[in-house]
Amino acid sequence: MTILVTGATGTVGRHIVSHLVEAGHAVRALTRNPGKASFPEGVEVVGGDLAATDTLQAAFEGVTAVHLINFGGDDYAPLPNGKEIVDLARKAGVRRVTVLGGWDESTLEPALRDSDLAWTHIRPTEFMSNLLKWADDVRAEGVVREPFGEATTALVHEADIAAVAATALVEDGHGGKVYPLTGPERLTTRDKVRIIGAAIGKEIEFVELTPEQARERMAAQGMPQELIDFMIEVFGNVPEEANRVNSVVLDVTGHAPRTFAQWAAENADSFR
Repeated sequence: MTILVTGATGTVGRHIVSHLVEAGHAVRALTRNPGKASFPEGVEVVGGDLAATDTLQAAFEGVTAVHLINFGGDDYAPLPNGKEIVDLARKAGVRRVTVLGGWDESTLEPALRDSDLAWTHIRPTEFMSNLLKWADDVRAEGVVREPFGEATTALVHEADIAAVAATALVEDGHGGKVYPLTGPERLTTRDKVRIIGAAIGKEIEFVELTPEQARERMAAQGMPQELIDFMIEVFGNVPEEANRVNSVVLDVTGHAPRTFAQWAAENADSFR
């Protein structure tokens, strides 16, 4: 069977492609810029924009399973065309669908719930890869500047997110399931800084910003106001449900979730 992966050049998407290829599956990767995409040998690359349904017909032809994301465009806006995508998938003969999204839904999730497709909602907490945003300051100054030093999350490795999605795309028994994904431990912001420091063999200074200082810093970096408000709200009041350590990664994949220390060691060169 051919499996379509949308968002294939993204943080999670590229891992899903690799998981499926290594398991011997035929993979078609959707990207808005096919000429700039780099994938393992044998992956079929097609152009298309998930937010523009009329660009997706060829991508869905002959596909039996598809991984979707619930946002599109450079601004990560929620998909407005979820029903059209689901209709296209059904007409193409798709049987299994995974959708990667947060706690806020787009038009895609309700359209899937109303369909006869075997859908699985992958809903991770904080991505470990999000902390690559610290790399420039760590390399240049040996410092991390963030608010909420005691904010505690159970951040999850992007490869574990991908492994859950890849499993649900090829195995029965995951239809109609919502999978909240966490890593194996809860860590504060200070813990994360310390662990990255250990991975690079250098102590990193942590400078705790006030929420207002953090707002000003994010605005100066060009972050939209809506995203700034979201970041301050989430990390100022960390959602307990999303960060309660669970066993979903292990239960679905058979492998324990990777620790943040493993991620830091894998990405140490980015911080040196």
